[in-house]
This record gives sequence, structure tokens and C-alpha cells, in this order.
Amino acid sequence: MQNKIIWVVVAVIVLGGIYWFMNQEPASQPAPEASEPVIVTLSAQNDSGMSGTATLTDMDGSTLVVLVLAGAPAGIAQPAHIHTGSCAEIGGVVYPLTFPVNGVSETTLGVSLETILAQLPLALNVHKSAEEVSVYVACGDLTQ
Repeated sequence: MQNKIIWVVVAVIVLGGIYWFMNQEPASQPAPEASEPVIVTLSAQNDSGMSGTATLTDMDGSTLVVLVLAGAPAGIAQPAHIHTGSCAEIGGVVYPLTFPVNGVSETTLGVSLETILAQLPLALNVHKSAEEVSVYVACGDLTQ
């Protein structure tokens, strides 16, 4: 008789545990953290008087790059790129950007911000014009 009672108690505990387990809400997963935008300060080069910012924002696998430049010439398209290296030692173009006109442009790159940052060191620079592409007027180093 005592063995039957023990088995009944064990069965109740096991079945109760299974019932409890099956009726639990799934553990809530923390929401993935949204990448913070990266803001690059663009400093004047070659006495251009131009400065500004580039804001890189992750957009679910792509990256939006917004350039805003003060002191830009009116109506002139200015080539802009993300290069390897730094402003002090600029390398090759990695990502061409939409040329800012009147100091403003937006570009959507087909890579995530995480992918871009994994390639550091990088620098973002702006050229005087398509005709004077060898003259840099503003540059900023990308950092995390």
C-alpha cells in the first residue's frame, strides 16, 4: 500500500511538472538593440571653409549616409566618397556617395553599418568639384 502511495505522489509531481512546463509563456527575448547612428565630423581642408557632418544610420542591412556641409558652393556637385585609411593618409575609394549639391546629399549603401565599421580605418571626404577632384575640401575619420 505504501508503495502505491509513493508512486501516486511521484506521478502527480511528474504530471504536475509537465503541465506547468507546457503552460509556461516563452521567455521573452530582449529586443535587439538598434544600432546607434555614427556621426562623422567633417573638417575643412585646403582652406575651403567647408565643414559639416556625415550621419551613417543602419537601415536593416543597408546604410543611409546623410551629408550636410556648411560653406558649400551653390549649385556645384561635389564628389564624395568613403575611403580606406584616414584623412591624414587617404586610401582608395570603398563606397562612392551621391554628390552633395548645395552641401546636402543622401546615399543608401547596400551594406550594413556593421559591415562598414568592420572595415575601419575609413575616412569620408568631399572634393571641390568633378573638375577639381584632386582638391579635398572636407574630410572626417569614421570611428565607432
